[in-house]
Amino acid sequence: MELHTKQCGLIIGLSIILAYACLARAETHYHNFVIQPTPVKRLCNNHVIMTVNGQFPGPTLQVRNGDTVVIKATNAGKYNITLHWHGIRQMRTPWADGPEYVTQCPIRPGGTYTYRYTIEEQEGTLWWHAHSKWLRATVYGALVIYPKLGSSYPFPKPAREFPLILGEWWNRDPMQVLQQSMITGAGPNVSDAYTINGQPGDLYSCSSRDTTTFPVKAGETILLRIINAALNQQLFFAIANHQMTVVEADAAYTKPFTTNIVMIGPGQTTNVLITANQPPGRYYIAATAYSSAPGVAFDNTTTTAILEYTSQRFSRPVLPQLPAWNDTNTANSFTAQFRSISRGKVPLQIDQNLFFTVNLGSINCSRPSFRCQAPNNTMFTASMNNVSFVLPRRNSILQAMYQNTPGVFTTDFPPVPPLQFDYTGNVSRGLWTPTRGTKLYKLKFGSHVQIILQNTNIVTVEDHPMHLHGYHFFVVGTGKGNFNPQTDPARFNLVDPPVRNTVGTTPGGWVAIRFIADNPGVWLMHCHLDVHISWGLAMVFLVENGVGELQTLEAPPRDLPQC
Repeated sequence: MELHTKQCGLIIGLSIILAYACLARAETHYHNFVIQPTPVKRLCNNHVIMTVNGQFPGPTLQVRNGDTVVIKATNAGKYNITLHWHGIRQMRTPWADGPEYVTQCPIRPGGTYTYRYTIEEQEGTLWWHAHSKWLRATVYGALVIYPKLGSSYPFPKPAREFPLILGEWWNRDPMQVLQQSMITGAGPNVSDAYTINGQPGDLYSCSSRDTTTFPVKAGETILLRIINAALNQQLFFAIANHQMTVVEADAAYTKPFTTNIVMIGPGQTTNVLITANQPPGRYYIAATAYSSAPGVAFDNTTTTAILEYTSQRFSRPVLPQLPAWNDTNTANSFTAQFRSISRGKVPLQIDQNLFFTVNLGSINCSRPSFRCQAPNNTMFTASMNNVSFVLPRRNSILQAMYQNTPGVFTTDFPPVPPLQFDYTGNVSRGLWTPTRGTKLYKLKFGSHVQIILQNTNIVTVEDHPMHLHGYHFFVVGTGKGNFNPQTDPARFNLVDPPVRNTVGTTPGGWVAIRFIADNPGVWLMHCHLDVHISWGLAMVFLVENGVGELQTLEAPPRDLPQC
């Protein structure tokens, strides 16, 4: 069920100016989300998956900048669950952010929780998803934020718009795939297919009948809102014989650029304009893996949808050319083209200069064990600055912080690696094993923060899509090898750097981000490859209150779930 309630109404006799101002004001959107098991058929088999309101993907939320969203979530499944509104800034409302045991305890089976938040100065494409273990494999949907009434896009209005959600599919319960991985200590089984709007497409068995189709008229321009909801895979994306113009990413407008290939990491969104300027026909939209880690297994299949010109239903589709799965040069070239149409100034004076290594790793076993099936009788792990993050269980971090509950977390996350080493060189095996803990890093309200995210060669180099909750940030620099604080900052882009909420770390390199800590609360930063967050590739910022009500964390809602 979906209701929309205007927060103002017209009164007969008011002037036209006041009437227009009333129409331009924000609305409140009410939704009921029921998380429930739902039978579906994919790849010749019947499956029962977790969905919202029986839909896969889930409902698309359509709002405007300035609107308030109220969503009552009811857990009708068998697993604990939370929902995260990926990329929403959640100003002073981290209680609605959603990562389990970080900002809330999970919604238990049979329980409910109402998420409330306001869209503040954000436009574009975001998305929502479960933030409990691997439930986001099927519990996700688009979140489209339109400009305020009276405002428009900074590009010509398209004739039509379509959310296009890339996903990852397993022929078994994804929660069981994760459980097996955590028990054995090895990498999880790779997915059986990728999907576009829930459908694998023509190149898989038993899928052609339900392939997703996007209709287009000759000569018109459409907008595709591309979302990568895959659990563990960056993806290359292309449309046969059609160029794409990138105009927005992660709900931030970009200076337009044209491309044949999009590379998009899990958690990221990219809006592209496509003009139907080819001979009328049917053209495949396709996505396949970009895998940056040598020797790591991945799903090497291709999902397709169809861009279909009107009245061309029975013509044979044309396939696009996609890069090789390990084409890091193409991935880096695409990412390097982003420049922002900035709404805010890049922080120039830095108060907190942080250096975080992003590591895989392993835990040695004293003797052979079924729990140690990673190479050399080990268990895989992951960490930042040699700390493998542990979720608490008896309370969420935010609740413990608000209630001053001791023993749930500490605030001694290291601002730099405890030990410096050649991060992208031949790393000693003695550095492969991290410590474990629930460690936070404190930031004063309003502080200007720079973080260098340094990839390492522990186990293998890999492009880690790093997501910061509650914030967007400026990506001011990137490079190969070890970050050099004496020479690399001279190459930073402090004029029009891209604005993101999820950024890839260059394989065997580094990326520099900046933001202003203007949102009090507890905010998770983690790799959006879900297997890696399961292994501990995460940390948490505690942003202190500022001065006055508008710089202070709101009180928790009465229906906040308890652990």
